[in-house]
Order: sequence, then structure tokens, then C-alpha cells
Amino acid sequence: MSGHDHHHDHDHEHDNHYTPIQARVKALESLMVEKGYVDPAALDAIIDTYETKIGPRNGARVVAKAWSDPAYAERLKADGTAAVAELGYGGRGGEHIVAVFNTPEEHNLIVCTLCSCYPWPVLGLPPVWYKSPPYRAKAVIDPRGTLADFGVTLPEGQRIRVWDSTAETRFIVIPMRPEGTEGWTEDELASIVSRDSMIGVGLPGAASAEA
Repeated sequence: MSGHDHHHDHDHEHDNHYTPIQARVKALESLMVEKGYVDPAALDAIIDTYETKIGPRNGARVVAKAWSDPAYAERLKADGTAAVAELGYGGRGGEHIVAVFNTPEEHNLIVCTLCSCYPWPVLGLPPVWYKSPPYRAKAVIDPRGTLADFGVTLPEGQRIRVWDSTAETRFIVIPMRPEGTEGWTEDELASIVSRDSMIGVGLPGAASAEA
């Protein structure tokens, strides 16, 4: 497993225990719902939007750019933070982003073994399963089995490398470009890049240009 020592001086959930700030936010949310100021369904919709749509679209643009621009891909390999910033993404959770590239020989998988460090500027909010103790443990102990849980089966000869995110360093997986996408625009390429493929538990979508 690759990664760095964890020094977590930031707010995260640790095994379902809230930090003081999180507890205050939860209490305020509950009070506002109770008073009728906030619709829980609306909150869920907003969270879903940032978790699965807005955030991952940023990362999908990074991947599409890397697929279509070899010079950008090299810059992304050399300095992920700077290359991501070229597209306008950065800030908290993106101070040090490392891009790891899948190859026919090696597939990359991202986990945060102690909490839920995640590259928010390019992937949005972390999914619930990413923060769960079962995923954090199994991804390290049985990465191939973890991928199978997500419906992904890799060739036996393709090794799996697990990267452990920290407060200092966060990772984004650059999946392999699917065959049959030659001549596609960056928007068309971005449309087949999923959040899960940028964590490593999924693969890019089927080759059908639906931008």
C-alpha cells in the first residue's frame, strides 16, 4: 500500500463519531428541520448534487484533458496540483493532489484508512461507503475482492496498487481511455468518466458519445 503517515488536524468523521463542529452543524440542521425552515428532501438533493454531479464533473474534465492532450497528461503526472489548477480547480482538500494513472499492468485504488480524506475540488463530497470502516479495511486487505463488490473484475495479470489518502496528499485515479473513443471531444470523453472510476472502484462508461 502506498501513501503517507496520517496527521489529521482537520474535521472528519471517525468511526461515526462527530467532531464538535460536525455535532453543532447536525444540531442546527435538526433544529431547522424541526422548525420547518428546511426540507430534509431538499437537503438530500443538494448533497446528492455535490456528491455525484457537480464535484465529479470537475474530475471528469481533468481525466478527459489527460486523455486528449499528452502534454497535459505529462504535467498531471509531474505535478497534479498545478495541472488541476490549470483547469480552475483547487482550494481546501486540493492543496496536494497526486494523479495516478491506470495501465494494462497496474490498476489504482484509493482509500483513506483512518477517516475520509478525499480530493473535494475534483470529486466533490465523498460517498458514504468511502467513509465506512468496512471499505477502509477491505480495500487494503483484499483490494481485488473490494473491486468485485463494485462489479469490477480485472485481468489476473493486472496488479492492484492501493493508495492511502492523507490530510497532506490526496489522489485521483486517471483510468485508461476506452477503445473506440478516438476523435471524441473532451466533453464527450468527460461524459463517460464516473466518480467511481476516479476512485478506482469503477471503470469508464461504455464507448458511446453522449455528451
